[in-house]
Amino acid sequence: MKKYFSALLLAITAVCTLSSCAKDELDIFSTLHGIVTDDATADCIPGASVTLSPGGKTQTTGSDGRYQFSEIDPMQYTVTVQKPGYNTNRKMITVVSGEATEANVTLHKIDQ
Repeated sequence: MKKYFSALLLAITAVCTLSSCAKDELDIFSTLHGIVTDDATADCIPGASVTLSPGGKTQTTGSDGRYQFSEIDPMQYTVTVQKPGYNTNRKMITVVSGEATEANVTLHKIDQ
């Protein structure tokens, strides 16, 4: 009986020790996406550079003006959009854990 009790106690201790090593929180990432358009014409702007700060990740908009950052940490970002011939635009965005956040940005063409 004493051996059985000792084995049972050892098994319970092992289970408790291993379960305490488990991570309490899951890493849940988010997605940030949007469209960059001309503020006067509402036309999509392809080839614009979209940068996230902090982090310094950069994407270039596609032919449809769309961009997307996947698997980013939930936090507040500054989204900076640049394209030659346009004024730079910055926008503060809060990305929420496990959610897709949309951040559409307009650019104003530089008068020449």
